Amino acid sequence: MELMKNIFFNTDKLIENSTVKISYTGAFFQDNSEEVFIHYGFGLNWDNVNEVQMERTELGFQAELTLGEGETFNFCFRNANNDWDNNDGQNYIFTLEKPQTELIVLDDEPVSLGSARKLRRSYLWSKKIRLAVYKLITYLPKLISGNYKKSKKTTE
Repeated sequence: MELMKNIFFNTDKLIENSTVKISYTGAFFQDNSEEVFIHYGFGLNWDNVNEVQMERTELGFQAELTLGEGETFNFCFRNANNDWDNNDGQNYIFTLEKPQTELIVLDDEPVSLGSARKLRRSYLWSKKIRLAVYKLITYLPKLISGNYKKSKKTTE
């Protein structure tokens, strides 16, 4: 997924506390720099600042990072000559999403079988109602028209 020109991630969404692989094919890759570092932090104040050397591959410089917590993932790139690619002084800033926890069942919480029974009961009732509606739609016109008797086959 390309989020910005020359910067790619291996995921569609950047989620807090997840691992992401970032690929950079910007100016330092095009200039054949030998070493490139990603300098990054989280949130408006650049909390938990870190710097990691990226690995040069055919697809660009790559690094695997664990995203921290914050509203944004902020980063820029530096080469061995201390030249910076910081998006013309704006830095590269992407929004981080919170992990979804609605479907996670914690070990501390007991699972109630009563809710499963209620779901099964409601499923069975919905099935019965659908069958009744089908029968009404199918046989009501026949009753109204008087054509409700089954035709008997004549044997010769």
